[in-house]
Amino acid sequence: MVSFLEKIMDWALNKEADLAKNCELDIEDINKQIQAVEEKRKKLREKFEEEDAEFAHVLEKLHFIKAQALKCQSKKD
Repeated sequence: MVSFLEKIMDWALNKEADLAKNCELDIEDINKQIQAVEEKRKKLREKFEEEDAEFAHVLEKLHFIKAQALKCQSKKD
């Protein structure tokens, strides 16, 4: 499904590039599209950073738990 959406997006962008080449495209429309994509990209990055921080926190805890378990295991051996 992703490759299908990519193909559609590429097709649409190619059509817009053709319009721009033929001076048939309003620069304000492109500026609006650029702004919208930049905003979505920013939000996506922020969400990624938040989720990545959560994963880092969980991994830190798990490594601590593993270290504690290894101490117990070495006492048994």
